[in-house]
Amino acid sequence: MCLPQWKKTSLGIEENLEALLCYILGWVTGLIFYLLEKENKFIRFHAMQSILTFFPLSIIIWILFLIPFIGWVLGGLLSILSFVLWVVLMIKAYQGEKYKLPIVGDMAERYSQ
Repeated sequence: MCLPQWKKTSLGIEENLEALLCYILGWVTGLIFYLLEKENKFIRFHAMQSILTFFPLSIIIWILFLIPFIGWVLGGLLSILSFVLWVVLMIKAYQGEKYKLPIVGDMAERYSQ
């Protein structure tokens, strides 16, 4: 079995690891890697997808938790779904896959050019 050869990025990190790191702290690390990585479109895509996915989710969850009872329940469910999505995106990025989410993935692809 032949292992893939990952390209180094402008930051000197292997491509798949840097893509995973775009998601590690949600939109915060997405923003950091989007600003630092100027050349690698694969990394810029994952960074932008992280921003466009987890920033709005963070705001929505925060707002839901301000609403008693039903907001807490919905916020809790959305938090669990966000966690699952976060894990899936990190795994896909580490595997070197350009996994595009509906709507957000197309936007990330446009803005990562």
